[in-house]
Amino acid sequence: MPSSSLPPLPTATPPTVALGPEAAVTPKPDAISASAWALLAVLSLIWGTSFILMKKGLVVFSALELGACRVSVAALLLLPFAVGEARRIQPGRVKWLALSGTVGTLIPAFLFAYAETRLASGLAGVLNALTAVFALLMGAWLFGQRLTGARVLGIALGLAGTVVLMLLGGSGEATGPRGAGNAWYGLYIVAATLGYGLSVNVIKHRLHGLRPVAVTSLLLAIIGGPALAFLLLGTGFVHKLATVPGAWAAFGYIALLATMSTAVATLLFNKLLQQSTTLFASSSTYLIPIVALGWGALDGEAFNLWHGLGMVVILAGVWVIHRAK
Repeated sequence: MPSSSLPPLPTATPPTVALGPEAAVTPKPDAISASAWALLAVLSLIWGTSFILMKKGLVVFSALELGACRVSVAALLLLPFAVGEARRIQPGRVKWLALSGTVGTLIPAFLFAYAETRLASGLAGVLNALTAVFALLMGAWLFGQRLTGARVLGIALGLAGTVVLMLLGGSGEATGPRGAGNAWYGLYIVAATLGYGLSVNVIKHRLHGLRPVAVTSLLLAIIGGPALAFLLLGTGFVHKLATVPGAWAAFGYIALLATMSTAVATLLFNKLLQQSTTLFASSSTYLIPIVALGWGALDGEAFNLWHGLGMVVILAGVWVIHRAK
C-alpha cells in the first residue's frame, strides 16, 4: 500500500495477539466490525488517489526527490506524537519499528515513484493489489499462517495476473512516457508490495499492543531523519523549488500525498490491523484499483483489454485468498 506507502496503516479493543499459527493470531471473520469496514472504505479512497498525486509531483521532481520528500513531510507531521510516544516504547521493539518503516514505507515510497516515471498511475493502482498476495506469503513464511490449497490458488492467480500485465499489458499503444508500453516498470511495484506484505505482518505479530499513533509516528521518526537529510543534501529539491516554474504546485501534490497517503492512511491502517486480520486490512486492494483507474481516466491515461484482464485475474486471486479457510 502506498507507503504505503505503504502503506500501506477500527474502534474495538485490539485482540490479544499470540505468536504462532494463524488460528492463534487472527479473529474470526464475523469479528470484523462495522467501523473496520468504514475505515477500509476511507483507506481505499485515500490510497486510490495517491497514484495520481505521485504522477503530478513527478512533473517537476525526480523519483528520488519525490520519495524522500514524501517520507520527510509525513515524519515531520507526526513528530510531536513520536516525541510523546518514545518514552513508552520498549527498546526491544525499536528494531521492528525500523524494519516495518524501512520495508513498508521508505523503500516503497521510492519504488512507486520510480515506477510512475514510466507507468500509468491507474496501472500502478492495479498492481498495488498484490499487497494481499504478499501479506499471505510473508505471513506463511515467517509467522506460521496456514497455507491451504485455496490460498495457494489465490496466490497463483494474483501472480498470473501480474504476468499478464507485464507480458501482454505492455503491448498496447503508448500515449506518452507513462503509456502502456512501459508496463515492465510495474516490477518496481511488485517489489514494493512485497515490502508491504512483510510490514503488515511485522506490525501485526511484533508490534501488537502498541497504539496506532505510536507505531505510525515512531516508525516515521526513525526513517524520516535519513530521508530529510538526503532530500536537503543529496538532491536538487531546494534549488528546483526556488527556480523551476510549477515546483510549488508539484510540492503541494507531494505534501498532500505525504499527509493523507503516508501519515494519515498509515495511522488508519495500523488502527485497522489492531481490529482485524492482516488479510482484511489488505483487502482495500479491491477498491484501490477502481479509484486509481478513475483518476487515470480523468487524466487521459490509456487502458487496454490486457490491462483489464490482468486486473480481473489479480483481484480474483485476492478474492480467493480472502474467502479461503
